[in-house]
Amino acid sequence: MRLRRSELSTPGSSEKMLAKAAASDADLVFCDLEDSVAPSEKVAARTKVVHALTTLDWKPATRAVRINSLETAWSHRDVIELVEGAREALDLIIVPKVLAGRDVWWVDRLLTQLEESLGMTKRIGIEVLIEEVEALINVEEIATASPRLEALIFGPGDYSASQGVRADAIGGAGGYPGDIWHYARNKIVVAARAARIDAVDGPFAGFGDPDGYRRQCELSGSLGFVGKWAIHPSQIALANEAYSPTPEQVERARRLEKAYAEAENRGLGAVAVDGDMIDVASIRILRNTLAKADLIGM
Repeated sequence: MRLRRSELSTPGSSEKMLAKAAASDADLVFCDLEDSVAPSEKVAARTKVVHALTTLDWKPATRAVRINSLETAWSHRDVIELVEGAREALDLIIVPKVLAGRDVWWVDRLLTQLEESLGMTKRIGIEVLIEEVEALINVEEIATASPRLEALIFGPGDYSASQGVRADAIGGAGGYPGDIWHYARNKIVVAARAARIDAVDGPFAGFGDPDGYRRQCELSGSLGFVGKWAIHPSQIALANEAYSPTPEQVERARRLEKAYAEAENRGLGAVAVDGDMIDVASIRILRNTLAKADLIGM
């Protein structure tokens, strides 16, 4: 189980940005070979990413790379050169624009062949982006397509284009009554939870709008998302705070869990604490808080 409160995106073609990312406070950094890298730079960016993964002193616990879409001519060489070059320095491959479970299976098989041929003992994980309407239709199948799969990521930008969402509706404008992404987010997090994997919210383009970013963290976090992408270092601290329980929430959860355990030992199925009735369903909710707190080290 990994912390994914903040996943920082860093262009794989920029050695300067890769070095800054390695020193960041993000839980996870992914070196990007897809959208942030120009077509003419994609091949050279692989070498830069491998060099960064294997030589920099990485502060973030998890190092990942977003490869190019499986529909492009770059994707298979992305995987091969990254694994052969970085080996144990690579924790995750992020696969964009998946459409069905077969896409995840293909990456899984390629990783298995590479790990076996290289004699690796570490298994590289997978995260996938749900950013096409076909992917949302197939999200339950995708979520269970591989034991390597660790997280589903909602990609609102490409998904907007895929669904035909009006540009003036993105970001809360356009008169739509509520969160325009509620259905997509809810379906993704349900599929992820059922598969016992994480759900991560995608990027918020307005890095100069911290209140807007916090609002999106609140919306996705309320549904069960464990973290959010950061496209700028200024968003890392916002995400880490938004997806962490407060000390007060952790203290209360531990106190209520203890009270319920004591009541259970007395043969009671519920106990009143501070005016609230605590039963087994309440404890299940509180244990989500405690699991996150333990992972953070609170």
